[in-house]
Amino acid sequence: MSKLSLTLACGDYEIVRALRDRKVTPDGIDLNVLTEMDSTTRHWRFLRNHEFDAAEISCSSYLVARDHELPVDAIPVFPHRRFRHGFIFINTTKGIRVPGDLAGRRIGVKQFQATAIVWMRGTLQHEYGVPLNSIEWLCDLDETIEFVPRADFKIERVPADASIEQMLADGEIDALLHPDLIRPLIDKDPRVGRLFPDYRREELAFYQRTGIFPIMHVLGIKRHVVEKHPWVAINLFHAFDKSKDLAMKRLANPRIVPLAFYREAWEEQEKFMGPDPWEYGLTDKNRHTLQTLVAYAYEQGLIRRKLTLDELFLDMFEGRKRGVEFRI
Repeated sequence: MSKLSLTLACGDYEIVRALRDRKVTPDGIDLNVLTEMDSTTRHWRFLRNHEFDAAEISCSSYLVARDHELPVDAIPVFPHRRFRHGFIFINTTKGIRVPGDLAGRRIGVKQFQATAIVWMRGTLQHEYGVPLNSIEWLCDLDETIEFVPRADFKIERVPADASIEQMLADGEIDALLHPDLIRPLIDKDPRVGRLFPDYRREELAFYQRTGIFPIMHVLGIKRHVVEKHPWVAINLFHAFDKSKDLAMKRLANPRIVPLAFYREAWEEQEKFMGPDPWEYGLTDKNRHTLQTLVAYAYEQGLIRRKLTLDELFLDMFEGRKRGVEFRI
């Protein structure tokens, strides 16, 4: 019996290695896994061009796509999470010492809509009292999905030949929120630093206050695939979950990672965040995290209403006590 051929675009992560290497295969699916794209390209090609059957995509761009009623659904698989306090960069000559100093400044972003940027803006507003509408926002990229900004937000796109990272170093902007480590920081340019030099302490305190390990990406599926083959969603969910479990078991072995204190970091994470901070599904923790992101996206003008999680994610329920144990 032939399997359903589907193409999946995602990052080349340890937690999807077993899917890429076909050690885990979704039941009934022949999965062609593509991992050679950067994130922003992948998001654009799936949400704009509809090139793949399924893809790891920006959670905030998915919210905007659903707000615009685009034919895409998602399952509660979260391949990428990251704390974001360490990705708020400043020009060190501008007298910025605390988050409140960002009010009224010119701040660059990779794109206004990026999930990492939504988290950072929401954190600055809710945790540190920074008024977002006092800031002039300068965007590097086109938005993955175009949207109508809030009337009181000042948003401008920089010229195509400009470098938002160089603009920070040169003092043309005061700060930069970016999903990645920026080149001036990597090159140790003294004109560029972090808003939070001890960002790890801030992130641990944030987690203790909120219980949030920020979700960046979700697993999107073309709606027509789900409508024609409803079973695909749950089978993909189980395959991603199994791949993650295999990765966690493999990574528990410190011999495979060339870091002197790797096992100590693993045990510290487990003590602080539990055995599986990367859990999938609409668990209580994940609901709280996702509802917070939805609220931030609404406050920042990305979506016109607060979408519910039950409308955003396909139902993974298989019946009480079903799908847990296979017996013969």
